[in-house]
Amino acid sequence: MTDSRTINNPLALAVLTLLYERPMHPYEMATTLREREKEESIKLRLGSLYSVIERLQRDGLIVAGETVRHGKRPERTVYHITDAGKEEMSEWLRELISTPVKEYPQFEAGLSLLPGLPPDEAVEMLDVRAEYLDAQIEHLDARQEKAGEMGIHPLFMIESEYRRQVLAAERDWVRSLIDRMLDDDWANAELLEDLPTWKQMHQIREHDADS
Repeated sequence: MTDSRTINNPLALAVLTLLYERPMHPYEMATTLREREKEESIKLRLGSLYSVIERLQRDGLIVAGETVRHGKRPERTVYHITDAGKEEMSEWLRELISTPVKEYPQFEAGLSLLPGLPPDEAVEMLDVRAEYLDAQIEHLDARQEKAGEMGIHPLFMIESEYRRQVLAAERDWVRSLIDRMLDDDWANAELLEDLPTWKQMHQIREHDADS
């Protein structure tokens, strides 16, 4: 990530991308993001949106233009992207698409501490997660089918396609982990000789609690 970047909120990049398409006022930005279901990928709150717009304007990446009024609604300020904003948007997108960065997913953190649960409960919770992932995949499949029926080009749903692949890979991996944990031979594998200690640790804790 570029060290000189003063704002790294993905919502700011979304604003720059929208204004690269055409000038918009904040309400139109929020409505457009929701209509395109970008909330699945980018956290959108009106308060945060106005803060992002203020920061982008202060950094010279966007400028306030004309005000518009529709019916009895209050006047709204239309914003335009600057040349500096266009350059920043392009550079930011290039970095996000081309350069992997280390992230810290909560699931990975949970896995790293999995022995804190008894083995049977860990298997049960993993099974719950796999079922939840199945439901999310079904939801995404339904969205993709609906988008196809509406004639939406796949390019504008590409993040959903990516998310589906990631969810499916995670679901398959979780189920394979469950199968391994239920396999008696797995516990006796040379590289997993501490697994019985996992079970014994919780048995000792339960015994101490009952004493």
